[in-house]
Amino acid sequence: MTIDEIIEAAQTRENDLKLLNHTVLFDLEDDDKILMDASGDDLKITLNPPNDDAETTLILSKENMEKLITGELSPMVAFTMGKVKVLGSKGVALKLSGLLES
Repeated sequence: MTIDEIIEAAQTRENDLKLLNHTVLFDLEDDDKILMDASGDDLKITLNPPNDDAETTLILSKENMEKLITGELSPMVAFTMGKVKVLGSKGVALKLSGLLES
């Protein structure tokens, strides 16, 4: 799955993800960064944003991001197994986890 396909998959889950009401930066290690801004009425997803300002940053591989978005990998399992590192608000990460599992 390409980065664009991952973004498209996230956009198909807009109704769930916009309930987050926060900003999350997905740092895909050696690949790209994706900023998910659900702080307004609509979900905005930006590839390689000009700055890294987000309430929470999740550091993970592109492959694990794909699995999280498609539901193949539980966010809690990913965190427990060290496949995802969380910087910033753990509460936002926990809320996102619940939305991804719904």
